[in-house]
Amino acid sequence: MSNFNAIINSNKPVLVDFFAEWCGPCKTMSPILKEVKTQLGDKSTIIKVDIDKNPQAAGVYQVRSVPTLMIFKNGKAVWKQSGVVPANELIRLFNQFQE
Repeated sequence: MSNFNAIINSNKPVLVDFFAEWCGPCKTMSPILKEVKTQLGDKSTIIKVDIDKNPQAAGVYQVRSVPTLMIFKNGKAVWKQSGVVPANELIRLFNQFQE
């Protein structure tokens, strides 16, 4: 988890996708996240956390369903939502937290 903490302590927004291999909606999020990364490039960091392999992370951030998306800035959670989120919404959020 120390690597995870190092990543989320960035001053640029970091999107964390808490997912599970068996989750259908999580599979739907994958191409959406790729599109967001393509459009935002270096302005964004996106990491995926498999809750089955990292149950302690899911516990710490109270992830009760997957996918759960969170945006961190300077180590603080600034946004959290469960379910599939459209790319344009994620891009808007990244831009909002860029300042």
